[in-house]
Amino acid sequence: MEHELLNEVSIIGPAIIDILAAPINEKVFTVGSLPMETIKMTFGGDALNEAFILTKLEKKVQLITKVGNDDAGKRILGFLKDNNISTDSICVETNLLTAINIVLVDEEGNRHFLTNPNSSLRKLRLEDIDCYIDKLAKIVSFAGMFISPLLTIEKMEEMFKRIKEKDRILIVDMTKAKNGETLQDIEELLPHIDYIFPNEEEIALLTGEKDPYINVKLLIERGVKTAVIKCGRSGCIVGDKNGIYTIPAVPVSKCVDSTGAGDSFVAGFIWGISNGWDNKECAKFACAVASCVVEKVGATEGIDSIEIIKERYYRMDDI
Repeated sequence: MEHELLNEVSIIGPAIIDILAAPINEKVFTVGSLPMETIKMTFGGDALNEAFILTKLEKKVQLITKVGNDDAGKRILGFLKDNNISTDSICVETNLLTAINIVLVDEEGNRHFLTNPNSSLRKLRLEDIDCYIDKLAKIVSFAGMFISPLLTIEKMEEMFKRIKEKDRILIVDMTKAKNGETLQDIEELLPHIDYIFPNEEEIALLTGEKDPYINVKLLIERGVKTAVIKCGRSGCIVGDKNGIYTIPAVPVSKCVDSTGAGDSFVAGFIWGISNGWDNKECAKFACAVASCVVEKVGATEGIDSIEIIKERYYRMDDI
């Protein structure tokens, strides 16, 4: 019980292995062999990335996820233990394939994924989460709306209601809607959400509207307390009760790989929330974290120390 009470953030979502190759171009489909500058195995998934980064930023984190009882699953568990992330809230399922993604990174740092729909990435259920809901931290991040088809809109609403019963802060990160869902379809979920983090493309798929400023307004009007749209190289747009404002990205020497940039942004924002910061300062810190990640190959490889992130955060006052 003491260990559970120490958690500052609970994170729900996928933990996987990524096999990254970079930089790729169209030649990969026309030649028998193509040399890469980098081919490496890393650990990823929205929830694992958030958990790893927040742990690096000296926060106590609970990770709720699901892996198979296979070599990939054992490697993930070993990685978590090596990085002081508890495996107490992880479901290990026999005969389940742990998710391994192939990530092809082009010369601009953009990613192209090959995924297995029958792996653990798509198999997280409410039943895997339910037994931990009463023991969650004050801040809860659901890292990946629409990732698992077993977490239907109805199941998500049930989960969100239970999370909010104890006056927790609910944060929701988003991926692309997989089955043509619209903003109207998830309207009942939105009043439960304190912070939501879609990127420009993800929210446009839900609303049919390309203007991110309009999309921020649509989310706030439907009950979300704070809506943050991630805009990549353009930073982010934040909407809350005080209005809508933009925060620029931190300039980087070169974007090598954008894998995990969105997850690291959310982790940085959560770090600010946990310290009682206002949304503007949280967004600036989030941009600073993301800027470190995109400079190296891998979703978390760029997080060396909190001091480097803070230096970039303070530098934003001059942008």
